[in-house]
Amino acid sequence: MAIRPSARWRARVDEEATEVAAGTRALSDAFLSQLFPRSLLAATDGALRSFESDVEALRDRGDEQVFEAIKRVVLVLNRINEDHGGAGYETEEREELCLYIDQTLTEHGIDVPALAARRGIGRAEITDDWRDW
Repeated sequence: MAIRPSARWRARVDEEATEVAAGTRALSDAFLSQLFPRSLLAATDGALRSFESDVEALRDRGDEQVFEAIKRVVLVLNRINEDHGGAGYETEEREELCLYIDQTLTEHGIDVPALAARRGIGRAEITDDWRDW
């Protein structure tokens, strides 16, 4: 099962906090809790959990149903990013989120390259119509 990017980000924040507490990292070198505030992690987790439920509920896996699920999660992630000053998701995080969406669809039996091709786009473009981050 694809691991939510927010889970990886949370683990990095926790690891950094442990290093600061142990004295192996200077507080002045600790920045991950600002890069990934709890509000961003919680909201992103919720959005991705909802996306997982949406994908699990797809019955006939019609392209429009799949793209509606993608659209819903992307629009929520747009709001989360806006709520965090437009800096919630930087380049690496954007790539992780897009990969997660692709992997989740694939794990539920959706042929993402074929889905994208039927729309005349590349696999990496399935979120582009709605994505602001």
